[in-house]
Amino acid sequence: MKKLLSTLLVASIGGASALYVQQKFFKQDDFAANHQTINNAPVRFTSSSNAISSSAPDFTGAAEASVNAVVHVTTQMEQKYNQLNYDPFHQFFYGQPQQPRIQQGSGSGVIINKDGYIVTNNHVIADADKIEVILNDKRTYTAELVGADPQTDLALLRIKEKDLPFLAYGNSDNVKVGEWCLAIGNPFNLTSTITAGIISAKGRNINILENDPAHGQFPIESFLQTDAAVNPGNSGGALVSTVGDLIGINSAIASQNGAYIGYSFAIPVNIVKKVVADLAEYGTVQRAFIGVSIRDIDSKLAEEKSLKDLKGVYVNGLTENGSAEVAGVQLGDVITKVEGFEVNNVSGLQEQISKYRPGDKVGVTLIRGNKEITLPVVLKNKDGNVSVIKKEKVEAKEVKTIASLGASFEEVNKADLKKLGIQNGVQVTELKNGKLFTSGVKEGFIITSIDKKKISSLADVDNAMKGKTGGILIEGVYPNGMHAYYGFGM
Repeated sequence: MKKLLSTLLVASIGGASALYVQQKFFKQDDFAANHQTINNAPVRFTSSSNAISSSAPDFTGAAEASVNAVVHVTTQMEQKYNQLNYDPFHQFFYGQPQQPRIQQGSGSGVIINKDGYIVTNNHVIADADKIEVILNDKRTYTAELVGADPQTDLALLRIKEKDLPFLAYGNSDNVKVGEWCLAIGNPFNLTSTITAGIISAKGRNINILENDPAHGQFPIESFLQTDAAVNPGNSGGALVSTVGDLIGINSAIASQNGAYIGYSFAIPVNIVKKVVADLAEYGTVQRAFIGVSIRDIDSKLAEEKSLKDLKGVYVNGLTENGSAEVAGVQLGDVITKVEGFEVNNVSGLQEQISKYRPGDKVGVTLIRGNKEITLPVVLKNKDGNVSVIKKEKVEAKEVKTIASLGASFEEVNKADLKKLGIQNGVQVTELKNGKLFTSGVKEGFIITSIDKKKISSLADVDNAMKGKTGGILIEGVYPNGMHAYYGFGM
């Protein structure tokens, strides 16, 4: 009994001592903080509803609102044989002439109104003989090409259908770097594929469109850059905001292997709206020019020109009697805004001007010395006036088929004759299994004489072959300048 009491006494003294030490040397607040830290350890059951943060972005609404307005575009192009790809041994071995190959392509498109208008990339449908559109519900239509604009890589199609789902235009000027976006299209023929990313940059110029001022080609590149996964087949598809508005048309990727590596580029929807409206109304784009030669401002230029700021674009040239010169813009001015929208590089200025038509008056804000000035500038077209540019009509050429030769012909215009250094000729436009084909003539060959008689028209070919028997000698030239002679018997 004494032993038990002794043990209890020792325990009591120990407990009291521990309590005294705790109160003496540790604060209650420190204990509470340590206790709280233990309870907040980031360890949870995987089945817990808290396993995924409720703040994660939800794209389901935007996806559902958009996917049915994005279509699959397929194309067919007949690749005819000419002097560059013709195989003269094919008929010898197989007993029949080579047949044209059908080259197929595919991409995406976006329905932009309920009456069947669809926007896509120009490079998706370029040179196509047949364009088909497949809706998300698998309905298939043959599409009509309303118009195309290589300078912005846009094209407008139309299918004969009503009450279609479509995407509403957003405002790409208001899009901010860092915003979430969705890319919708048909990569690798995988229909209705949706990927997500953010807007990585704006106003990107990647020099992907052909620049040929001599032939009136002035490309406009001011892409939205995103990290949403885009691959071959996404071209022409939609770049969509998180509320389901169209903010761009996916057009290109930066890649060394042809597949997505983290950089994709879309045409801003504000450019799309203008181009599509022009193509629908005029069949061609009413492109406005401000009439300046400009360059981006970097530290070296700022130091050289004593510029106090790196913002804006530097005016280093003016078109004589152009819009800018008439409005009072001077060499050395720095353009900073167009209609209140800031421009900090060449592509940004091009993007803003591309939204207007010739004859539109825009407020151009610039810095001259230490002063900020806003000038009203009336934009002009490429011809230096404000008239509407009408789509050039291609005159239908008369084509004549002569059965005895197994070929069709058309007359050659004077410009092409002059380029080749010849005075006359009729061109072979199509070959069938006939005399010309078996003798080695290729499509595109321009016949200048038959049996030493000058050929200048379709009637000349017809007359030269009427009642002809025996041997025939044909002379002429190919579009690459190569002269050739062919002989055969009738």
